[in-house]
Amino acid sequence: MKRFLIIVGVIVILVGGVLFYYMTVYTKSFSPEANVVFENNDLKVLVFYNRPNKKGRVIFAKDGLVPFGKVWRTGANEASTFETNKELNFGGKLLPKGKYSLWTIPGEQTWKIVFNTDIPAWGVGFNGRVAHDANKDALVIEAPVVLQEKEFEQFTISLEKAAEEMELLFIWDKTLVAAPFTSN
Repeated sequence: MKRFLIIVGVIVILVGGVLFYYMTVYTKSFSPEANVVFENNDLKVLVFYNRPNKKGRVIFAKDGLVPFGKVWRTGANEASTFETNKELNFGGKLLPKGKYSLWTIPGEQTWKIVFNTDIPAWGVGFNGRVAHDANKDALVIEAPVVLQEKEFEQFTISLEKAAEEMELLFIWDKTLVAAPFTSN
């Protein structure tokens, strides 16, 4: 019996190691990690996410890779994170300083951008459902969709200075979404 338990234990450790490798190394070879660092005076904003590629797929559509009206982890692999050292103002809605998971709900005309106080280790569970808990949403804003001529192969999140405001940008396929904000 002792020998059987040792064998089972070794198998569990090996399977766990293979799953860990698959989730942390192999999957990231297809959707590499990215860190966005934005600084403006004494404001510092950090975004961490993984960058999937289009690969000829239909991305934003009712039956696309990222379906309209459903919560998306906003990238691949781990949940994307958004961290700010100052309170931000998104069109009159305030986001306190802190670290958040970043979710989106894409639509044809607008996207909902969600900052959530819960930061799950992975963006989806083993059941394939997103790991977003709406009860922990700190802020939900809406931003318009702008369709571009140019097609962007790799998903990109960017932070840019635009006149007196700054913008949180999401770009993929022919879709661009910009959420203007200021710091308080």
